[in-house]
Amino acid sequence: MAINFNQALGIHPQALTLREKRSEILAANLANADTPDYKARDLDFKSVLSQAVASKAGLERTRQDHMAEQHTVLGADLLYRNPQQPSLDGNTVETHIEQAKYAENALQYQASLQFINSKFSGLMSAIRGE
Repeated sequence: MAINFNQALGIHPQALTLREKRSEILAANLANADTPDYKARDLDFKSVLSQAVASKAGLERTRQDHMAEQHTVLGADLLYRNPQQPSLDGNTVETHIEQAKYAENALQYQASLQFINSKFSGLMSAIRGE
């Protein structure tokens, strides 16, 4: 009986890739905190989840103008962040918020790694017959 890694690992490899891309976006926001007119960006995980559910249901685009996509990264919409306190130079990066989001994303990345590690440990136990 063959092992299907897609079924065994679930959505965690895709989540890991998405967390990596989100780290890059948040790091770019932090790097441009002093750039005039820079607009902070972030991913919309809700759209990723809805796309994953839609793909499981077998939905697909049949026409170009049906369900038109916005600018996306790995299937997630890349949106602009609304600042709580806009700056005078038009920059929407709020360093404390970006740092908190980056730390939260790093924690979620570590959690995904631990889930994958536990899945592999379980597979190794099954292969060894333990």
